[in-house]
Amino acid sequence: MIKNVVLVFLVIHATLANSESASKKWLTLNGSRPSVIARGGFSGLFPESSDFANQMALATSLSDVVVLCNLQLTKDGVGICQGDIRLDNTTNIAMVFEKGSKTYKVNGQDITGWFAIDFTADQLLANVSLVQNIFSRPSAFDAMLPISTVDDVRSSNPPAFWLNVQYDAFYTENKLSVANYIQKAARLQGVNYISSPEIGFLKKISGLVNKAKTKLVFVFLDKNATEPTTKQTYGSILGNLATIKTFASGIVVPKDYIWPVNAANYLEAPTSLVKDAHKLSLEVYASGFANDFTTSYNYSYDPSAEYLQFIDNSQFSVDGLITDFPPTASEAVACFAQYTDIKPTKEQALIISHNGASGVYAGSTDLAYQQAVEDGADIIDCSVQMSKDGVAFCLDSVDVTADTTAATSFMSLSTTIPEIQESAGIFSFDLSWSDIQTLQPQLTSPFENKGGLPRNPANKDKGKFFTLPEFLEFAKVKAVTGILINIENAAYLASQKGLDIVSAANTALSNATFDKQSTQKVLIQSEDTSVLSKFKNVPAYSRVLYLKDEISDAPRTPVEEIKKYADAVTLPRFSIVPTVNGFTTATTKVVNEMQAANLSVYVSVLRNEFITLPFDYFSDPTIEIATYTSGIGVDGIITEYPATASRYLRNPCSSNSMPDSSYSIMPAEAGSLLKTVPEETQPPASSPTPALDVADVVDPPLPAVTKPESPPPATTPHSSALQNIANGGLSLVAIMTLTLLPLMCY
Repeated sequence: MIKNVVLVFLVIHATLANSESASKKWLTLNGSRPSVIARGGFSGLFPESSDFANQMALATSLSDVVVLCNLQLTKDGVGICQGDIRLDNTTNIAMVFEKGSKTYKVNGQDITGWFAIDFTADQLLANVSLVQNIFSRPSAFDAMLPISTVDDVRSSNPPAFWLNVQYDAFYTENKLSVANYIQKAARLQGVNYISSPEIGFLKKISGLVNKAKTKLVFVFLDKNATEPTTKQTYGSILGNLATIKTFASGIVVPKDYIWPVNAANYLEAPTSLVKDAHKLSLEVYASGFANDFTTSYNYSYDPSAEYLQFIDNSQFSVDGLITDFPPTASEAVACFAQYTDIKPTKEQALIISHNGASGVYAGSTDLAYQQAVEDGADIIDCSVQMSKDGVAFCLDSVDVTADTTAATSFMSLSTTIPEIQESAGIFSFDLSWSDIQTLQPQLTSPFENKGGLPRNPANKDKGKFFTLPEFLEFAKVKAVTGILINIENAAYLASQKGLDIVSAANTALSNATFDKQSTQKVLIQSEDTSVLSKFKNVPAYSRVLYLKDEISDAPRTPVEEIKKYADAVTLPRFSIVPTVNGFTTATTKVVNEMQAANLSVYVSVLRNEFITLPFDYFSDPTIEIATYTSGIGVDGIITEYPATASRYLRNPCSSNSMPDSSYSIMPAEAGSLLKTVPEETQPPASSPTPALDVADVVDPPLPAVTKPESPPPATTPHSSALQNIANGGLSLVAIMTLTLLPLMCY
């Protein structure tokens, strides 16, 4: 089955990944575009150097992709491709040969494990299978695929082939000659690159290969590690690049050799390494790229942004990128680098912010909205909340606990309101606007606690909250394409708190003359059809029904009911592309059914963090965006990272913008990857999601606005939760609970 899927990719990409644009000029050593080097094939998805990994790398990458094999030798001198010298880390060998563990000294250190030199090729190839050793990657292909020999990888006919020799000294000590093997392989099979972190090996091999056809590349390891031949640290060798030129034509360096990252996980100024190497006519290849590795906060969890840092700056470009995810490196090289002036077209999906650029700054703050505008959002959004004294302002939730510092000052106001949410919270309508102005915003991440992926700590408490009129004025001054006003809890606010959120929003919009213009789009969103009815008579407004619950189908009757109240719908991602255990299963008909009734469809909420992305998207948020826009054809995407969406929708590889590009970022075909998993190991099917029903659409009329009765006198001080020593332990638990609970739902 996988063969068929790979062939489909091959056909598609063979027609799209052709010659590079002649107009691009690169700051590489020879002026050509940087190479994409697939470490172990597409090892970010399939086990390293497996047939699947190599075939998929060729199918989804640039047409001149380089496939890299980390060479190891078996007991009988056969070359296999595996990165870890301990085979028990990347295969099931420990289960097959239970007593095969040994201890060897490797570069001066004792290492215990299962080594290729203790087994013949026949033993390994006939009995041992590959596994993924990075837990964020799919385990569904474990124990399915055999170890690949060098011959196996070469037989896939990669455009260029790279052999990396990590442990020549170890093999020499154990009576195996890598040099002899390499000499034969280079002559019979063709090897374009040979690399090693051992100077002695590169000097030894120098006279055995045709350097006009095969480039020799020196690999730098950690700066404090010792190079086996010279006994110098790699850091000290770095200071004398001229000596490397005598035996190599290029160098491989960890990416932080070029762009250092400080202890706070932010980029520092680049080193002069690339420029210095280029002055000596040494090519520079950067290593360590993977979409599912934690990177600097500067990249906002967008892997394309990281690649661009190395190839698309005004100072230098590396000559190659060594990566576990070659499709993402390919899109950075072919699509995103050096393209900044592509304008959107009317046919493109709208980019709608979610509380502004809330992946970069605290949501609903002035800085988040400013960033959203700078990052290319078409529509900026305000989820309207009400203070106790009737001030309408922008904040993601009526519960201010997660997005502000309210828990440290207003713990005594914590309460549970089942009509709004199950957990306790501190609600905006219990605070005056002056109280809210004392709060600091908090940049939160839905993946900080479960996935260890915090967002931009340097911006954690920056910015200030907008009142609704301030937000509207900002939108007019910035001349954005439009605004989205989200209104929730209107019935509760009217009946229980005496607050008319609908009237507050309507008045603010009217005062800002949004009801009397057609220049900027105005989207009024609510999950309550009665709220949308209140805006029916304003032609300048488009009404959006937010269907928060997942659905599997949208039959004609409920869709026709929606049309009575709305012009568009917002759907959660999984109502469009459902998933199971990290794999997409299919594409529902919901978008087509809505659009057939002339309802626009917006998908929500898109985020960059790789743990929110199904494996089908290659841990790449750009592929998800391509899937919903170019593949499925939604009318807009709601995202916390507008920059990522803007880069895709406004570049030459978006099929909507420039379909004649030499490379195209292809949408995922939902369910295809899951079909490659054997049925006996596929995850169990999830319970069916219900279809949309009329009862899910129509809401009762809004109640009249009723002033609440005066509450009894308070019996505790305003901020007693943190001031009362006797209740200190309880308060701490409550604070932690209130802070963490909102982050557990994503």
